[in-house]
Amino acid sequence: MPYRRLPNTDAGRIRALKKGLEMLLHSSNNSCFQKINSHLLQTELTNFEGLYRHYNDALRTQTASSKKLQQLSKNARIYVSHFIQVLNLAVIRKEINKELKSLYGLNIDSNTVPDLISNEQILKWGERIISGENLRKMQGGSPIYNPSIARVNVTYSQFKDACFVQKIHQDSTNKWLEKLRIKRKIIDQLIHSLWNAIEEKFSSEGGQIDLETCKTWGLVYYLRKSEREATKQ
Repeated sequence: MPYRRLPNTDAGRIRALKKGLEMLLHSSNNSCFQKINSHLLQTELTNFEGLYRHYNDALRTQTASSKKLQQLSKNARIYVSHFIQVLNLAVIRKEINKELKSLYGLNIDSNTVPDLISNEQILKWGERIISGENLRKMQGGSPIYNPSIARVNVTYSQFKDACFVQKIHQDSTNKWLEKLRIKRKIIDQLIHSLWNAIEEKFSSEGGQIDLETCKTWGLVYYLRKSEREATKQ
């Protein structure tokens, strides 16, 4: 006999509750549904739909923000990396004393560019080279150009601000997701109780369930492996 399975998506949960509630409200015989509180179903459905909508809105906003952050991250990485390369070349040409590289947090005996793969690394090294360049200029050093530290600072600041905004959007999405997770347990219990009552209503004295009628009430059934094979044959 096919078995039923609760919805595993939020959209499926909403469809199941809506269909069951719709059929329940239009049923001519509600005597066997006395244990089902239709007002509670409607209230929980409305609340769940609201959470689902807020979560999806927050997720869309986060996704849009993430695309913007990716581009700003790319720009900041290019400028930070380029500035360090120009600084290293100036040291190689002995235009800048290599000891001054310590102001930037860089290894004075290495001319490699630090790892800038992650956003965290870009934030760390961007802050270091901006601070280091400003300190070196305060000590009388000639500023580096192409790119200038001012241009690096612009791209870095835009990127840093975008990181902050993205964190806000992530926190908002996670907040609504956590509320959804809690509410899902309640919704699943309501669907389970509702479907039990529906099957009880449309079962014969021998316990045989009228599956087709139950399906019209929103219940979802799945064939077992042996049943699927028999159907194919």
